[in-house]
Amino acid sequence: MEETVKFNKNVKINKESKIPFYYQLKQHIVEEIESDRWKPGQQIPPETKICEIFDISRTVVRQAYQELVNEGYLIKKKAKGTFIAEPKISENIVQSLMGFYEDMTARGFKVKNDILWQKKINSTSKVAEKLGLEAGEEVIVIRRVRRLNDEPVVLDRTYIPYKLCPDLLNEDLTNKSLYSYIEGKYNLKIDRGRRFIEATVASEEESKLLDVKKGSPLLYIESVSFLDNNVPLEYYIALHRGDRSRLVTELKRLKSFDEIGILPADSIVSGFLIKDNVKK
Repeated sequence: MEETVKFNKNVKINKESKIPFYYQLKQHIVEEIESDRWKPGQQIPPETKICEIFDISRTVVRQAYQELVNEGYLIKKKAKGTFIAEPKISENIVQSLMGFYEDMTARGFKVKNDILWQKKINSTSKVAEKLGLEAGEEVIVIRRVRRLNDEPVVLDRTYIPYKLCPDLLNEDLTNKSLYSYIEGKYNLKIDRGRRFIEATVASEEESKLLDVKKGSPLLYIESVSFLDNNVPLEYYIALHRGDRSRLVTELKRLKSFDEIGILPADSIVSGFLIKDNVKK
């Protein structure tokens, strides 16, 4: 049975204050979490109990809880209740080509890949375009659930040209870095990449594989990685759990657009792309 947090009896909701009641409750909970008095995995009392403790309405409690869920402090588990969330995992995926496996193991996480698919297929027109191939050329597709300390956090699908890495088809990647294998086995150097990031929500299948509710927020990352001779090596699509992931990047202010000239001509320095929602 999960341990339930204990509220400080000296904390009250100031009914005379102009600060909204829900915000007072929310700030109290944040303070308990950030002070480390409340630990990840501990359960928060149900809304009805909080109403009794602080003499406030259920609407007030529900708003505070929902904002804390949205901000990553709390997590709701179906049929179980509301809990203190685990800290989000910071990833350098925006600015670094270090693979997920390498990045996470370097930080002390136990990484495991559940391999759902690993097979050779004929490329679709979209995959072929991303990898600079003719439509129908053979590619190896790998679909994985990436686990950190046995918790599923990423669902990805990777396409690699078969002609570049044929032995990859039969390689066991359960406890292995894909990038390290390719560079070591084939002496290929992965040099750069281009990534696009969007917000999305979990489908029914994705929610089951990632152990989240259907409709939960996910980070959708689409990427193409290139070798040092500009040949595309990898096209992948990854879904990162929004409640467990935080992407980190460092920015440098350019004093003028002339400075962009030091970068490859096709590099995207920064910016937003507006999606075309017209069905094609």
